[in-house]
Amino acid sequence: MGPDFDFETAAYADGAARVAGVDEVGRGPLAGPVTAAAVVLDPAHIPDGLNDSKQLSIKKRAYLAELLMDCAEISVAHASVEEIEQHNILRASHIAMMRAVAGLPNVPDHVLIDGSMIPRGMNIAAQPVVKGDTRCLSISAASIVAKIARDKLMVDLAQQHPGYGWETNMGYGSKSHMSALQNLGPTPHHRRTFKPVHNILYQDKNLKP
Repeated sequence: MGPDFDFETAAYADGAARVAGVDEVGRGPLAGPVTAAAVVLDPAHIPDGLNDSKQLSIKKRAYLAELLMDCAEISVAHASVEEIEQHNILRASHIAMMRAVAGLPNVPDHVLIDGSMIPRGMNIAAQPVVKGDTRCLSISAASIVAKIARDKLMVDLAQQHPGYGWETNMGYGSKSHMSALQNLGPTPHHRRTFKPVHNILYQDKNLKP
């Protein structure tokens, strides 16, 4: 059983005219921003095969993202490493989600949000959907768009900061990334409040005479 359109159908039945699905990627990495996408699907043109981006191959994700660009309204937004450090990763994720919704070409009147919480300050009718990326087509679409956008960003950052393997690990704490962090030290794109990065910085301070 994959995601379906039931949440959207219920919102339309309640009088909503535009329903957006929202999801974020990049809560767990040690480097890079957290990225969110908001997607309003056209009920008459929903691409086949939408699912949680983690369950799709790179090729399938890219193909579906292309289709979505042609048939859906899409907005992508980020919360920076500075914002992650200033607030915390959950709040930063919510900031990115709010920005993604605000960036849609037309304001939705109902928002379906992946997770168990509605971001603070959301002034549009919103509904949290636990495991929404596997249950709700609009959220699945948002998870695909957000993943593609963030991966592209990390590949670009990898060109500027070679050695950390971001073009393949996307900033997650892979073995090679951890090893590079030890040997090369953190970049401005590393999340210094995250334990593995913090520990390395703390070690360095302790080692200095």
